[in-house]
Amino acid sequence: MSDATLHATHQNPDDFAVQIADQIESFLVAVTEVAKGDEPDSAVPFLLLEVSQLLLAGGRLGAHEDIVPEERYEPDMGPEADVDELRENLARMLDPVDVYSEVFDPYEPRKAPVPARISDDLTDVITDLRHGMAHYKAGRTTEALWWWQFSYFSNWGTTASATLRALQSVVAHVRLNQPLAELDGLDTDQGMGDDTLEFEAGQVMAEELGESLGVRPVT
Repeated sequence: MSDATLHATHQNPDDFAVQIADQIESFLVAVTEVAKGDEPDSAVPFLLLEVSQLLLAGGRLGAHEDIVPEERYEPDMGPEADVDELRENLARMLDPVDVYSEVFDPYEPRKAPVPARISDDLTDVITDLRHGMAHYKAGRTTEALWWWQFSYFSNWGTTASATLRALQSVVAHVRLNQPLAELDGLDTDQGMGDDTLEFEAGQVMAEELGESLGVRPVT
């Protein structure tokens, strides 16, 4: 049966919840381990794999009928766990490809690209997923599924999709021996307005990225 019919009455919602929770927990654990920096040579390909698998869970949530929480108001989960150290570790490890350009909404005409950071994106996604996981581990399965579905549409789905494209682009440039466009002038602190993004400074070669980030070009 396709994922689009997962809401059918003969499907066991507990099975769906367990599968989604397992995929999300796997992503949370994997990215946290990558951020420790123990295996920097495989960081980019591994993150590409993990984000791809997470978006499968997101697609299943998106294809599911609207999930309605059992309680009218969301229970207070307390303060969110701090992700600053995780963000900083990812930023150091992913330099110099952390910053990339992204079109926020492809269906809004004449929108200029905006700068983004893979490290910011990953920690933003993790914050959303952890929030739902707290509900799940507290036994509020429907609340967890509602939150994961809602935040998939409103935030982490778009963010993870943009991150996936950035990671895939890095791997593709390296494997195909294609130099990347100039990167050093792109910064998330820039006020972009409606101007075209200006890429300044030197060129980062694919071979150099492959050596530092663990991606090897096609020979």
